[in-house]
Amino acid sequence: MTNYKATPNGTVALTPEEETQLASDRAEYAAGADDRAAAEVRTERDAKLSATDWTASTDVTMTAEMTTYRQALRDVPAQAGFPNTIDWPE
Repeated sequence: MTNYKATPNGTVALTPEEETQLASDRAEYAAGADDRAAAEVRTERDAKLSATDWTASTDVTMTAEMTTYRQALRDVPAQAGFPNTIDWPE
């Protein structure tokens, strides 16, 4: 498939070198998909942990359920489907 680019003189086909570079760029981007997904999941996980940080305060007794929930959040990256399939704890 031929790819095109816009120039001041109109739309023109990419040169063979540009096609090679485009293919390389696309492959590099695709290879980083899991890393980007993992970063997004960790950001969401960290937000969920932050929302419950008050339960870990020294003047609060954390319930067993909250301890289990927070540990399950920390264990999210160890799940078999990580980062594409996440079973979020409730």
